[in-house]
Amino acid sequence: MSPETLLDIMQESFKVGLMLAMPIMLSALTVGVAVSVLQAVTSVQEQTMVFVPKIVSVVVASIVFFSWMMEKIMRFTITLLSSIPELLQ
Repeated sequence: MSPETLLDIMQESFKVGLMLAMPIMLSALTVGVAVSVLQAVTSVQEQTMVFVPKIVSVVVASIVFFSWMMEKIMRFTITLLSSIPELLQ
């Protein structure tokens, strides 16, 4: 296995990892910003007011995107495992 092949595999694994994390992170970011703006407008500085909606949004995003995430990780894993004979030559 050449160093270039190893770098390609690592690059693809990082891309897949980022794509899997993106929907959950974006939902938490969006809810966090929205609640922070609401807190700033109303002058309410309660810390738990940010935590609970973020947890709910992460759970909802995980449920909504679960099938897409599983399909993505399974496709990557199947591709990686099927390329093992080529990598060993």
